[in-house]
Amino acid sequence: MPAPIDRPGKIIAIHLNYRSRADQRGRTPAAPSYFFKPSSSVAGTDGVVERPAGTELLAFEGEIALIIGTPARRVSVEDAWSHVAWVTASNDLGLYDLRANDKGSNVRSKGGDGYTPLGPELIPAAEVDPAQLRVRAWVNGDLRQDDETGDLLFPLPQLVADLSQHFTLEPGDVILTGTPAGSSVIVPGDVVVIEVDAPHSSKTFSSGGLRTTVVQGDVPFDGALGSLPAADDLQRAEAWGSREAAGLAPEAATAAPAPALDPALREKLLAAPTAGLSSQLRKRGLHACFIDGVSANVPGAKIVGTAKTLRFVPAREDLFKTHGGGYNAQKRAFDAVEEGEVIVIEARGDASTGTLGDILALRAKVRGAAGVVTDGGVRDYAAVAEIGLPVFSQGAHPSVLGRKHVPWDVDVTIACGGAAVQPGDIIVGDSDGVIVIPPSLAEEVADAALAQEEEDAWIAEQVEAGHPVDGLFPMDAAWRAKYDAAHATGPEEA
Repeated sequence: MPAPIDRPGKIIAIHLNYRSRADQRGRTPAAPSYFFKPSSSVAGTDGVVERPAGTELLAFEGEIALIIGTPARRVSVEDAWSHVAWVTASNDLGLYDLRANDKGSNVRSKGGDGYTPLGPELIPAAEVDPAQLRVRAWVNGDLRQDDETGDLLFPLPQLVADLSQHFTLEPGDVILTGTPAGSSVIVPGDVVVIEVDAPHSSKTFSSGGLRTTVVQGDVPFDGALGSLPAADDLQRAEAWGSREAAGLAPEAATAAPAPALDPALREKLLAAPTAGLSSQLRKRGLHACFIDGVSANVPGAKIVGTAKTLRFVPAREDLFKTHGGGYNAQKRAFDAVEEGEVIVIEARGDASTGTLGDILALRAKVRGAAGVVTDGGVRDYAAVAEIGLPVFSQGAHPSVLGRKHVPWDVDVTIACGGAAVQPGDIIVGDSDGVIVIPPSLAEEVADAALAQEEEDAWIAEQVEAGHPVDGLFPMDAAWRAKYDAAHATGPEEA
């Protein structure tokens, strides 16, 4: 391999840059974001890359690599390309089994030995148009990627100029400029070839074929030292490129987000006690609206909000390995809860382990959540109470999630404390307990409950004045006439 890329000082890679890849991922960044790769990951052509023991999701990414020729610090976009000496091919290999645990840093998932093959030939940057380069990738002779730099979200000179705002780009530094759609999983025995060329140039420029063969490793990771690999369905879908390619069932269609609770309705529900609301629900034939067995962590706490649901399934070692680690359903729910929502957790009524702790409670509070309801236990119970987020649960328990539960689904219909809860249902909780109100009935039920509260307050005044409850509670015709007359003329004239 030529000297300039034997051991670069820095390797900087962009997370997402091709429109085709952004479309595939369903997100388009407004600005470039980057990560570093160690120089020890560099390899040449005709090398091997190891898929470590106990992993399944090694993926290739054909990319254009830029090699800096002269120092660049705070350079303009117009001047940036002059600081690039060479262009070549790269394979930005990554192990998705470790991706979730790296939180975007990609230190372990993309830093392995041989995970940055470069070469084999260098294309002079001064002789090619950075907007008219092409990258292609083949796996076992089948073309998998084919895209040009005209499809970039952030042009190559912009990357150089942007990075130079933050630190000096030095001779030999390498910038990996993103991969197009088509990246996918490779397995032991596969041979990947990456080529970069300039198909629209009057002269022929090519990096040649950068070949890498996948081999199987036999040394497992030591869980006592750090995170173990974990492959969930999200990582499988992203590694393979789609759920279909990964052999997963199509994702269930999700309903449109529930509308935010009307502020006026929220105020009514805050004023109405759950006892009155549940009475009105029963009058309308809804008898299974109670989330049983839960109480508030803060005495006197009340919650009103729309449900965001989270489902746990019973613990099973193989399922926890694939779904319990990384950015699992529990973390996704707490990261995505919106202002005014109540996270409702199905824990099958099992209070013998925690279903959230202080960190997740803090995250929900920062996001503006109205509270949490779980028919399981709560870890860090006192700390959660100090955070001030209302949490209704079966009480405290010190055990971690994996003892009894596997985080499974978000935003699906669940069962919590014996009640069916759908995303968008209205949750109201106070010292009497927690109830579930169908959104279509909420206004009607709230108005009726408040009217009943007014009646009950008047009845209480009569009882306090010495009247017997017989005929008064509930009111017979005579007392009803007195009540109606009092409210028709106003309290001062009654």
